[in-house]
Formats: sequence, C-alpha cells, structure tokens
Amino acid sequence: MDSYAKEAEARWGESSEFQESKLRTSTYKTEDFQAAKVDQEAVTERFATAFGNSVDFKSVEVQEIVQAHRAAISKWFYDCSVDMQKQLASLYISDDRFKKYYDGRVRGLSQYVHDAILAQ
Repeated sequence: MDSYAKEAEARWGESSEFQESKLRTSTYKTEDFQAAKVDQEAVTERFATAFGNSVDFKSVEVQEIVQAHRAAISKWFYDCSVDMQKQLASLYISDDRFKKYYDGRVRGLSQYVHDAILAQ
C-alpha cells in the first residue's frame, strides 16, 4: 500500500465512501484507472477553460462542470453527494497536493474550483 493509500485509509477508512471506493477499485485493471483519469482530466480542462475565459463560477455553465465533477467521482469511486463534494473542495485549497494539481494548470484554478463547488 503506497503512502497516499495509507493516508486515505487513516483519514476516511471508516466512511462508507472509502469502503465503496475500496470495493470498486479492487477489481480495476490499469485500463480502468486510466479511464478514470481521463474523465477527471476532462472535467479539470473544462474548469480551466471556464476560468481562463473569466466565466463566473456561479454561472449555469460552470455549475454544469461541478455536476460533471461529482458524476465522474460517482462513476469511478463512490456515490459522491453534494456535501462530500464540498468537503473535497476544501482539500483543493488546503492540501498542497491538490492545490498543485489545479494550480499547475492555471494559477488560481484551485480557488475557482473550490468556489464553484461551494456555490451549488
């Protein structure tokens, strides 16, 4: 088990979401993880494009991206509720790894994604 998996289990191991994700991903092949990453990257690109074009994070267009973000998580890992998605959003600005992922695309994107998710 890598350090990220150990950390996730320590933080969320008792949650139903963690258990569901662990069960689902236990049968995934490399291709499944790659497909999940493609879905994730597609949503991130949509956020980056909206941010780069100064689309208000409260707009219908960006809120559709927020829904796509939640749907991608639900498709591959666990049923992601709005509340859970908002909890994830807090990590996007507080955890340097998530912040680096988003801000590595465009500086300020992590805050934009966070704000968009919280605006729903």
